[in-house]
Amino acid sequence: MLRPSIFRSNFMDNVFDDFFQNPFWSDNRMSAAGAMNTDITESADGYQIEMDLPGFAKEDVKAELKDGCLTIEAVHNQEKEDRDQKDKVIRRERYRGVCRRSFYVGEQITEEDIQAKFKDGVLTLMVPKKEKQPEVEQKKYIPIEGE
Repeated sequence: MLRPSIFRSNFMDNVFDDFFQNPFWSDNRMSAAGAMNTDITESADGYQIEMDLPGFAKEDVKAELKDGCLTIEAVHNQEKEDRDQKDKVIRRERYRGVCRRSFYVGEQITEEDIQAKFKDGVLTLMVPKKEKQPEVEQKKYIPIEGE
């Protein structure tokens, strides 16, 4: 039978355990509010994107450009294990977090145009401004068959 948790016999023992299990209280987990805070600055040459990625390593971060959309993805894997004095595992935790953000930068931008660097948990991307080049109208002739 399903009962509300207030009817458990050890309710008072678990109240604060459940409360502090929330990722908000844990320093080794990232809260959604602090993940991928982004500042975008415009200059005459282009745009500078600064994205906060605390707790991530450079190897955890990927930037992809597809169909004019720049997508930044950060994946974080962490395992923590506590052992007692007799080398028995008393607690083992695993955490996997994925953050992803996308920005439309235009289809005329290529991977070679974008400069990226990662330092002290901050990803900085420089995206140049490029005007869409008008397509030059080309005359196309239709071959005419005959004698």
